[in-house]
Order: sequence, then structure tokens, then C-alpha cells
Amino acid sequence: MIIVMSPGASEQQIEAVVKKIKEYGCEANVSRGVERTIIGAIGDERAINQELIDAMAGVDQSMHIVKPYKIVAREWHKENSVVDVSGVPVGGKTVQVIAGPCSVETQPQMDQAAQFVREAGCRLMRGGAFKPRTSPYSFQGKGVEGLEMFRRAADAQGLPIVTELMDIRMLDTFLEWNVDVIQIGTRNMQNFDLLKEVGRVNKPVILKRGMSATISEWLMAAEYIAAGGNHNIIFCERGIRTFETAYRNVLDVTAIPVLKRETHLPVIVDPSHAGGKAWMVGALARAAVAAGADGLLVEMHPTPCEAWCDADQALAPDELKVLMGELGGIARVIGRDI
Repeated sequence: MIIVMSPGASEQQIEAVVKKIKEYGCEANVSRGVERTIIGAIGDERAINQELIDAMAGVDQSMHIVKPYKIVAREWHKENSVVDVSGVPVGGKTVQVIAGPCSVETQPQMDQAAQFVREAGCRLMRGGAFKPRTSPYSFQGKGVEGLEMFRRAADAQGLPIVTELMDIRMLDTFLEWNVDVIQIGTRNMQNFDLLKEVGRVNKPVILKRGMSATISEWLMAAEYIAAGGNHNIIFCERGIRTFETAYRNVLDVTAIPVLKRETHLPVIVDPSHAGGKAWMVGALARAAVAAGADGLLVEMHPTPCEAWCDADQALAPDELKVLMGELGGIARVIGRDI
């Protein structure tokens, strides 16, 4: 069972509900979001008198949730949630395209990239200051210096930034540099300590699907973040690992409508990591928008052949512009815009 408290519920009212839940022999998890607090009753919910809970001061509504993921489930929140990213809505009528290079390399590279992202009509910028790489000898990112370069370049174009957090110890640094969206990468989807920590901050989080994760595992990972009080979660499908070797990963387009049915939170797609080749990105991006994705995470580099990381899958600036035009046409057909 979850108990949704009214936006103006006092601490005393919240504590009274927690006390009542414990009187029924259940434990209580308190998730304090920006707008409201949600209390989860853990244990044998059948013992709880729902009518009595609903009558308590400060309670908006209570309900039994069958799914193991409760806060992120659509069962209690029928309307689509919109995550506000520094004034840019993700999950509304507009399909947001987040573009930029795989990794932060130099200040001139980032300055150029930010300019091209803005000129293409994108409202958010991506870039990796810290890079998880399969080989320990590959470029691992510029670290804090990269955050500084990224922030400077994006600010000059008025673009909120999206970058990946790999280490709990760097969370405070991300907050100091005012990272607009914290990305949790595929390799960390089930790093539960990391999920708990980002659940305690008031920052939007993009949660990428693990390489071999089921939809249920992905939703439960998001629940870790939501249970900490941070309900600003964006799911990102980036392709899953199968037996196929013709492309980097298999883009699970089916995941988009399934997630839309299971959760009220926004769903975006990373066509760059799914295909692994720039020539595939357009087709996968168009398919994602047609299937109902709320946004895309696209790699674009000022000079792709010179990229220090994932050069094969990066679009050139003119290719990004063409893609934005194509996506606009698809979006209008389904009653949305870019």
C-alpha cells in the first residue's frame, strides 16, 4: 500500500501516519518528493484499515499497489508525469532531443558542439566528463576539468547539461557544477548504493537500461531512486545485448509502449548506443519517436572522425539538422512536436 500525503501535510501528520502503519505490524518507507510525500507500507497490507488511513489528517489518498514497484507505477498515477529540466519539459507534448558528443575532449570542441546543438534546434546537451570504458586503457574522460569545460560551453548557448555519474564520491562535485540531469549508465543500473544517493537529491535522473535487464528489473531500479524522495526520473532505452553481432545492441522498441503502460514517468531512447553506427541512428530515432518516446539521446561531434570516443556512431552537425527535420514530421503525425 502507498499513502499519498497532501502537498501541505505537516511533519506531525506524516509521523502520525507512520505510527499508525507500525501499529498494524507493518514497516513504513517515507519518500519525500519536492511536491508531496509518499509513504509506503511494507508488510502484510491486509491488516491495514484503509478507510481509517484515508480519514487521517494530511492524507490525500491511499491505495493498494499490486506491482513490486509502487511509486513509479502508473497504478496510482494515471496521468503522464513531466520532468522539468531547468525549464525544459521532458514527457510533455514536445519530444526533446538531447545531443552532443560522447565525451568532453577540449574547450574548442565543446564550444563548437554546443553551438551546433543549439543551431539544430535541440534544447538540451549531452557530454561525458567521466567515461566508463570496457578497456582500462581507453580514454576515461576529463573528469572535473571536463565538467568545467562542459558547463562553460553549454552556458554560452543556454543549454541544460546531461552527464553520467559513475561514483558516489563525485555526487557533491556534480551538484557544485550544477549538472542539470544526472545520468546513470547501463553498467550502473543496479548499483543500488548509487541509486539511493541520487534518490536523496533534487535533480532529474536519466536511468539507462542495463545491457541484459528485464523491464521489471529496470522499473525496480527506478524505484530505488523514487523511494529516496527523488521522483524526477527519466527512463532511457539504449539497446540490449543479444546473440546478434551485426550491430552494437538491439534497440528494444517494444520497451517504449510497455513502459508507457507500466509507469507514468517519461521514456527516452538512445539510438546512438543501440546501433553503434552513425548510418543507423536516423532510422532508429525515427522509429523511437513513432513508437511514443518522449525524447532522444543522440551523439553528435563537430568532426566525428576525430572523436576520442565512439567515433563510428556520432552524427556530424549537418546530419543532426537533417534528422531534426525528419523527426519533426513524424512528431506532427502523432500530435506532438520537436
